Formats: sequence, structure tokens, C-alpha cells
Amino acid sequence: MSSVAQVKIPATYMRGGTSKGVFFNLTDLPERCQIAGQARDNMLLRVIGSPDPYGKQTDGMGGATSSTSKTVILAKSAEVDHDVDYLFGQVAIDKAFVDWSGNCGNLTAAVGSFAIMSGLVAASRIPENGICTVRIWQKNISKTIIACVPITHGQVQETGDFELDGVTFPAAEVPVEFIAPVDPSEAMFPTGNVIDELAVPAIGSFEAATVKVTMISAGIPTIFLNAEDIGYTGTELQEAINNDEAALARFETIRAAGALKMGLINNVSEAVARQHTPKVAFVSAAKDYVTSSGKAVCAADIDLHVRALSMGKLHHAMMGTAAVAIGTAAAIPGTLVNLAAGGGERDAVVFGHPSGTLKVGAQASKLNGMWTVNKAIMSRSARVLMEGWVCIPADSF
Repeated sequence: MSSVAQVKIPATYMRGGTSKGVFFNLTDLPERCQIAGQARDNMLLRVIGSPDPYGKQTDGMGGATSSTSKTVILAKSAEVDHDVDYLFGQVAIDKAFVDWSGNCGNLTAAVGSFAIMSGLVAASRIPENGICTVRIWQKNISKTIIACVPITHGQVQETGDFELDGVTFPAAEVPVEFIAPVDPSEAMFPTGNVIDELAVPAIGSFEAATVKVTMISAGIPTIFLNAEDIGYTGTELQEAINNDEAALARFETIRAAGALKMGLINNVSEAVARQHTPKVAFVSAAKDYVTSSGKAVCAADIDLHVRALSMGKLHHAMMGTAAVAIGTAAAIPGTLVNLAAGGGERDAVVFGHPSGTLKVGAQASKLNGMWTVNKAIMSRSARVLMEGWVCIPADSF
């Protein structure tokens, strides 16, 4: 019987926000995996345990959800006034591909900590006590992100009393600022409209329909719908959506149609190879509900409800990049998100999601007839779960 040895690759398993992922220093990767290409993708697929027809990722580090099937590669930044280059790979669970089309806002909170711990941030920029401002260049989308990492006795402080809905235990708060998530030269609304009508073809038992949508590119391209327009209340938890295969197929049909209208793909058939973007989310006005952990949330404590799908499933909380899109859309009068929150001008919203609530702020303005946003802000937390080596067969890549 022939066999190959396993190779050991230095890696750190981290939680960032409501996601988990395997973090690598670029220079620690096998040489042929230090550049973009099939070898790198194959390596990451094997690390995470994909493709897995069982959908469990048992033979890898993945957790069989979109929130836990993630990889991060960091390097000292080549960009002026930045500390670290951050590359994010969303690994499909049952298919053999890695989606590099977008960012993970949740794991961004862990990027700063990992960069400091790995020596990618100059020692002169790390205080003995206080906040280390890590300047991150997000390579997937070519944007600047600032992570404010607490430092105690010269070391990253990971523990604390900051509570984040969707995460069981408290930790240290890490404010994250997404700087100019939409360049003034880019179209925040790809169609030029804050509300569009999207023609959705028939699928299964669902008839063809035309629905109102807000399609925005801020943080991550996102398609927002009204919950009531697609038969929901807006307070749904995961089981109400993820156990309904017909509904999931319909959401994917909506996503593909929206991606085409946003100009992200040239043919709806291309959507299957671009699962990470765009996201689909539905919104509704604030109302009382009970979270997935059994906590009661009063309508008076939130501005609106948002439920978002990631990689074909309803997310258990909220993706960080989608939160940027929510905050930005809420700040712009007339969008479906803004209207669900009560309309008018606002620079922050608190929204309900399946696991609880989240506050996100955004500074939006109109320049030469086009909407732009200076920055979006939210707080997350991060923690190292394990560090050492990840092992994969030498012929994996």
C-alpha cells in the first residue's frame, strides 16, 4: 500500500466576532501555496475538510457552517500607512472551491490580534497598556479597516466583559472601523436606485414574481428585501428557513437574479461559483421576539429586524460585512433598510438578528449626486482558540 507523509503548517485557530477560522502567516505556507492559484486553494480545502458530501467537514478544521468554514492569510503590508495585508478565503462545505470575492467582517476583529501576536505590527506601535490601532489592508476588496486592539502589559488582551450576542462567553471589546467601504468613484447602488424591482423567475412551487429590493455595495454586496413581500415576519430563526429546502432554493434564485442585475455576474449560471457574494437579507419593522438562546427582546430596544443568508443558509447571527451594509443602507433615506427602521436621517441603528441585537453606525453623505459613506463602525471581540500546526497529507496540494 502506498502512502504519503503529512505536512505540518503553522496555524492559529481563532474566533473573531461570531465566526471562527484558521489563520496563517503567508511566509509559513508551503512555497507553492504562497501565491494565488489552485495549489493554495487545494491546501485550504484540505485544511478545512472540503469538499465533504456528508456536509460535516469531519476530516478538517471546518465546523460545517458558513461561519466556521473560513481561512485567513496575513502578511506584512506592502501598502503605505498599513500594518498588515489581510486575505480572506470562504471555503465551500460540499463543493471544491474557495471564494475570494469578499471580506469577512467578523474575522476582521481577530486580524489585528493575530497581526500583533505574529510580529506583523512594528513593536514601536504597540503600547505597554492601552489601544493598538492596527491598520489593515483588506486585499479581497482593496479597502482599509482599522482594528482597535486592547493591550495589557504589552500583550494582546483577549478576555474582558464585552458581551456579543451570538457568542456565549464575554471577551475584550475590539472596535472595528471600515474606512470608506465605498469609494466615491464607485456606485454604492449599482443600478443608481435606492429601491429597484427585481424580477425573480419561478422555481419549484414558487411562481415568478417581482419584488422590491435595495441592492447596495458597502461592506459586501447585499440584496435587501421586505420580509412580508416574501412571506415572512422578519423574526424568523434558523430552523424556519434552513429546514425548508424550497425556500432556500428560492433565496438562491433571488440571489442569482440580484447578482446579475448588480453586474456582479454576466449570467445567472455563474452565481453557483460565487456563493460568498452577494448576500441576501430581509428586513422588517421592530417587534418583540425571542432569540435562539431563549432571550426575549423588546421592540422598543431595536430599530428593525434583519435576517441574512450566507453560503445558502440563514446566518445564526449577522455577518460583519453585512452589518456594514445594514448600517450604510439605514443611513440613506428611502432604502428598504431605512424605511424598516422608521425612515429619516440616522447615523446608527440597533437591529435584531436570530441571536440577539447589534448596533452599527455609518456616516453617509451625498457628493455630486452620488451617495458615499466615510466609515462604518461596530464592536466585536476575538480570541485565540488553539495555536500550533495544522496537518494535511503532502499530496493535498
